[in-house]
Amino acid sequence: MKPDTHPDYHLIKVVMTDGTEYMTRSTYGKEGDTLTLDIDARTHPAWTGGSQTLLDRGGRVSRFANKFGGLSFAKK
Repeated sequence: MKPDTHPDYHLIKVVMTDGTEYMTRSTYGKEGDTLTLDIDARTHPAWTGGSQTLLDRGGRVSRFANKFGGLSFAKK
Protein backbone atom coordinates (compact mmCIF):
# COMPACT_ATOMS: atom_id res chain seq x y z
CA MET A 1 0.00 0.00 0.00
CA LYS A 2 1.07 3.56 -0.57
CA PRO A 3 1.90 5.49 2.58
CA ASP A 4 -0.35 8.41 3.65
CA THR A 5 -3.28 7.46 1.38
CA HIS A 6 -5.56 5.92 4.00
CA PRO A 7 -7.19 7.79 6.91
CA ASP A 8 -6.26 6.96 10.50
CA TYR A 9 -8.51 4.13 11.73
CA HIS A 10 -8.77 4.01 15.53
CA LEU A 11 -11.03 3.31 18.53
CA ILE A 12 -13.68 5.86 19.58
CA LYS A 13 -16.57 5.80 22.07
CA VAL A 14 -20.10 6.24 20.69
CA VAL A 15 -22.82 7.52 23.06
CA MET A 16 -26.39 6.77 21.99
CA THR A 17 -29.35 9.07 22.75
CA ASP A 18 -30.44 6.89 25.69
CA GLY A 19 -26.97 7.09 27.28
CA THR A 20 -25.66 3.67 26.34
CA GLU A 21 -22.06 3.61 25.17
CA TYR A 22 -19.95 1.31 23.06
CA MET A 23 -16.48 1.30 21.56
CA THR A 24 -15.99 0.98 17.80
CA ARG A 25 -13.35 1.62 15.19
CA SER A 26 -13.78 4.73 13.06
CA THR A 27 -12.02 7.48 11.15
CA TYR A 28 -13.90 10.09 13.23
CA GLY A 29 -11.73 12.42 15.30
CA LYS A 30 -8.70 11.06 17.13
CA GLU A 31 -8.02 7.97 19.24
CA GLY A 32 -10.32 7.98 22.31
CA ASP A 33 -12.68 10.74 21.13
CA THR A 34 -16.40 10.52 21.97
CA LEU A 35 -19.11 10.71 19.31
CA THR A 36 -22.45 11.73 20.86
CA LEU A 37 -25.41 10.93 18.63
CA ASP A 38 -28.46 13.20 18.29
CA ILE A 39 -30.46 10.62 16.34
CA ASP A 40 -29.97 6.87 16.39
CA ALA A 41 -31.83 3.69 15.45
CA ARG A 42 -33.41 3.35 18.91
CA THR A 43 -35.23 6.69 18.74
CA HIS A 44 -35.67 7.56 15.05
CA PRO A 45 -39.20 6.95 13.69
CA ALA A 46 -37.84 5.33 10.53
CA TRP A 47 -36.61 2.38 12.61
CA THR A 48 -39.09 2.42 15.48
CA GLY A 49 -42.25 2.61 13.36
CA GLY A 50 -43.40 5.77 15.10
CA SER A 51 -46.52 7.54 14.05
CA GLN A 52 -45.98 9.67 11.00
CA THR A 53 -48.22 12.51 9.96
CA LEU A 54 -48.63 13.86 6.47
CA LEU A 55 -48.12 17.60 6.43
CA ASP A 56 -50.00 19.41 3.71
CA ARG A 57 -47.55 22.16 2.90
CA GLY A 58 -48.55 24.28 -0.03
CA GLY A 59 -51.90 22.50 -0.39
CA ARG A 60 -50.47 19.71 -2.56
CA VAL A 61 -52.38 16.93 -0.84
CA SER A 62 -55.58 18.96 -0.89
CA ARG A 63 -55.22 19.73 -4.60
CA PHE A 64 -54.56 16.06 -5.35
CA ALA A 65 -57.59 14.98 -3.31
CA ASN A 66 -59.81 17.53 -5.06
CA LYS A 67 -58.59 16.49 -8.50
CA PHE A 68 -58.57 12.71 -8.09
CA GLY A 69 -60.78 12.15 -5.03
CA GLY A 70 -63.75 10.89 -7.07
CA LEU A 71 -61.84 8.05 -8.72
CA SER A 72 -62.77 4.57 -7.56
CA PHE A 73 -60.76 1.49 -8.43
CA ALA A 74 -63.08 -0.99 -6.72
CA LYS A 75 -64.76 -3.64 -8.88
CA LYS A 76 -68.44 -3.11 -9.46
